[in-house]
Amino acid sequence: MSLGSLPPVTTDPASARPGAPDQPVPSLPRTAGRTAERRGDRAFRGLSLSAGLSLLGIILAIAVFLVVKAIPALQDNTASFLTDRVWDPNNAQPAFGIVALAFGTVLSSVLALLMALPVALGVALFISHVAPRRLAGVLGYVIDLLAAVPSVVYGLWGIFFLNDKVVVASAFLHEHAGWFPLFGGDDIFGRSIFLASIVLAIMILPIIASLSREVFLQVPVSQQEAALALGATRWEMIRTAVLPFGKPGVIGATMLGLGRALGETIAVAIVLSPAFVVSLDILSTNSGNTIAANVALGFAEASSTGRGALIASGLVLFAITLVVNVIARAIIYRRREFAGAL
Repeated sequence: MSLGSLPPVTTDPASARPGAPDQPVPSLPRTAGRTAERRGDRAFRGLSLSAGLSLLGIILAIAVFLVVKAIPALQDNTASFLTDRVWDPNNAQPAFGIVALAFGTVLSSVLALLMALPVALGVALFISHVAPRRLAGVLGYVIDLLAAVPSVVYGLWGIFFLNDKVVVASAFLHEHAGWFPLFGGDDIFGRSIFLASIVLAIMILPIIASLSREVFLQVPVSQQEAALALGATRWEMIRTAVLPFGKPGVIGATMLGLGRALGETIAVAIVLSPAFVVSLDILSTNSGNTIAANVALGFAEASSTGRGALIASGLVLFAITLVVNVIARAIIYRRREFAGAL
């Protein structure tokens, strides 16, 4: 073949670039794709807004129901609902007050939280940063399994197994630390606020531990390695890098456990001997009662006024739980870097 028969060399700059196509590719219209994307965004936004409004509507409906059902009983009440300790709504002259029940509810839940929180945080840190991988997996599964145990099982275990041990521990605390307000009072021990608090602590422990573990596992590895590279020990690394990062999550898990303790019903009803008193003595048998347990024990035999009184007490429990959650949310939102990720 002669040189004259070769095809001419193109001098087009676009085709001279390596990898350039021989023919320009026409741009495809994207109007249809963008329209479908806008429709999907609008549908998702509408569904999300509907879900949020539905939740608010449910909460508002519950509050309205409680108020409407409680008003007739409150009108028939011959005592002060907010200050009196008596609870006799089924009498011909109904008289009932919420102060003793609210005090017992808050006291038992706070004591349970004080018992459960240190253990739960220790378990969560051990699983996330100390235990070998296989052992951590087994312990995590056991913790999640404890959270799934029904309340009635905890109640039966508390009354038939734990009660005898608590009687011995209560006698010891009363004898050696009776000067402390929580351990003074009568020396009749057994089904007390102390026993109920221990059962509640065991019930909320897996909730706090499981959520805290997940929060600690989200700590950036770079922060942990930076602390170790600066010469920090494992505990110093946890104290300076892990705990500050996980603080908002731990607060949220703690408040969730507290809410579970405030509303627990059947387990407390089984292990607690009801008494309508306001006392810091947590060891005696007649040491108090809770709102949820009182509703469970008294609803079946209550009159119409009695049911209204129980619903009124449920309204107070609803308000207490709402206040606890609002406080927790306010504490969490103080950490702006965490709030921005919510």
